[in-house]
Amino acid sequence: MRPAFLLSFLLMAGVAVAAPAPKTAPAQKPQPKSMVSEADLLAQLQKADSAEAAKPIAEKLEAMFRVSGSPSIDLLMTRAQVAAAASDEAAAKKLIDAVTAIAPRYAEGWHTRAAMENAAGDDTAAMVSLQKTVQLNPHHFTAMIELGDLLQEYGDKAQALKLYRRAVALNPQLEGADRRIRELTRDVEGQDI
Repeated sequence: MRPAFLLSFLLMAGVAVAAPAPKTAPAQKPQPKSMVSEADLLAQLQKADSAEAAKPIAEKLEAMFRVSGSPSIDLLMTRAQVAAAASDEAAAKKLIDAVTAIAPRYAEGWHTRAAMENAAGDDTAAMVSLQKTVQLNPHHFTAMIELGDLLQEYGDKAQALKLYRRAVALNPQLEGADRRIRELTRDVEGQDI
């Protein structure tokens, strides 16, 4: 009986080995969510018909601006912001100086630096950092408005007007920008007769 059992076991095992594997659908890999590009968001801003509609688009774009691509830079930025929030200006300054030294082409590092310099009352340094921000990221409409405000405050109305117009060309729904442009246009270019 034993040989028969062994033989039947071997036959069943052989059949199982020889039988083709059942066809199953390959496991579906989850599809990555479609990435929205900066150009797509800028185009959406152009089409936004109200400030409410533009706000979430602008927030997504600003979040995109904050992406450094470097975990080290992200960590330094987070620590700088935490230090600034805790009113530890010396630590915040050292950390943001490290960011701009390590990643001098990261526009948001310069933008954060400008905010800290402005808060410390160093308008000249803030203007330099904002200029660097706009130079590195010519779509950074928030930095354009901030730089325009400082330039206007210091009497350079013509440059402020240019920056406001550039910012509104990128984001037509910027709050208060139309008023600034109207006022400065009158001051810089005069009134139509």
